[in-house]
Amino acid sequence: MDTRQIITKLNWMYALELNQVDLYSAQSKQVSDFYLKQTLKRVAEVEQGHVKNISEKIIELGGKPTALGEAVAPVSGRVAGYLTGKAGMIMLLKADIDLEEMAMKDYKDFLLKVGGNEPLFNLLWGNLIDEDLHTAWFVNKVKELEQVTD
Repeated sequence: MDTRQIITKLNWMYALELNQVDLYSAQSKQVSDFYLKQTLKRVAEVEQGHVKNISEKIIELGGKPTALGEAVAPVSGRVAGYLTGKAGMIMLLKADIDLEEMAMKDYKDFLLKVGGNEPLFNLLWGNLIDEDLHTAWFVNKVKELEQVTD
């Protein structure tokens, strides 16, 4: 991938991460379960770290973080967070699992294309691990909640 293609893909990831920050923040305000509320707040903080490190990488490569992503992604994240928050904890978590799995796929696909760029590879790899950990937590929480309702 050339620098322009990398910046374009990073801007896509940047917009997705912005969306996740506002999604998880909005969800944390919709749930009554204290532990889930705190977890969603923490996940939003981790996703904000992804926004920051991707933004810094875009700038380092001579690009500019997408203004469209900064305008649209937070709004769509807040709306989705509000709606999923009203759907109940299990549905909320299943929606989050789907979102995290899509993010992981995007990170894995991107990683395969930038293997020779070690700093970028390491940044993407770190973000991928975070997404994987979020997914694992969400999956475990769904199993726990489903056992309670059985």
